[in-house]
Amino acid sequence: MSARTTRTAMAVVMALAVTGCGAGDDRASGAAADGRGTGAVTVFAAASLTESFRRIGREFEAANPGSAVTLNVAGSSALANQINQGAPADVFASAAPANMATVTEAGNVDGTPTVFARNQLVIAVPRDNPKGVTGLADLSRPGVKVALCANQVPCGAAARTALDAAGVALTPVTLEQDVKGALAKVKLGEVDAALVYRSDARAASADVTGVEFPESARAVNDYPIVALKDAPNPAGARAFVAYVRSAPAQAVLAEAGFQAP
Repeated sequence: MSARTTRTAMAVVMALAVTGCGAGDDRASGAAADGRGTGAVTVFAAASLTESFRRIGREFEAANPGSAVTLNVAGSSALANQINQGAPADVFASAAPANMATVTEAGNVDGTPTVFARNQLVIAVPRDNPKGVTGLADLSRPGVKVALCANQVPCGAAARTALDAAGVALTPVTLEQDVKGALAKVKLGEVDAALVYRSDARAASADVTGVEFPESARAVNDYPIVALKDAPNPAGARAFVAYVRSAPAQAVLAEAGFQAP
């Protein structure tokens, strides 16, 4: 083989190697050839997003072949703490700006958080509403047992705002760490009522009734979402955030009882 032929063969091998590395990098970063998200995407989401994000996750996977969404759902304050302590996650969706702010201020976001939905409180009562609850004032009646979220949780902060607006003072029998915990107390018959999000009451409509009350308009929560700075799959994270803001995902949220941002 001549020296010229040898040099040509080596150049071809090097070109193929570079091309192969480029494809491998795209797969590792979650970037598909057409710019869509692929690979594993880990989403830390507020508990009130459980049902909606499960459906959105499935639809995202269908729209992005090769992707796999894993949800970690809990109270927003707990999720923010986990992220700031180094838990591996690609996306954070919070039920309130305050919990997102703790992650942003710690320098753990990639870009600016965007509000993608809003949510409003209702009073969740058993289906037959045995205590005849029609508004916040009824929750302070003797013998009415109430569950609230803890104050550091978005649904707890919103509940306190609504109760203060109504001038209602009450002592809950339990303070839960997320909205699903408060709702479960009603479903199990352990309390007569709980302040939860409209979307959660709608998801549990087989077991509970959501009683609307005017003061809830004073305590509407904005839901921000963002890709995280140390995301294992940065491209997948950005693709998921974009999908949550898309028309199909917004339709899922609206059906669940969320309001448009």
